[in-house]
Amino acid sequence: MITDEIIKEFKDRMHISHSSEDDNLKRLLSFSVAYIKEKCGNFDINENERAKELVFERTRYLYNDAVEFFEDNFLSDIISLGIVLAEDDTVD
Repeated sequence: MITDEIIKEFKDRMHISHSSEDDNLKRLLSFSVAYIKEKCGNFDINENERAKELVFERTRYLYNDAVEFFEDNFLSDIISLGIVLAEDDTVD
């Protein structure tokens, strides 16, 4: 779930000061959460900073129309998060 706080964090990071794009940013963030969950496993964006970082990075790429470069540039981070999330599942 993309909260107003998540949108605010992303906007602060991207230096976006207006609210006219909030609906679009929420949609892009949601797409990125779904993508990272598909690649790495389930997580709560409010509790997992590594996952949030990847979601924000992918959303930045989406926002700048460069998403085709995201996976190549962040492959090691994607794999690392997937391993951590898989290990967390085995501990539960």
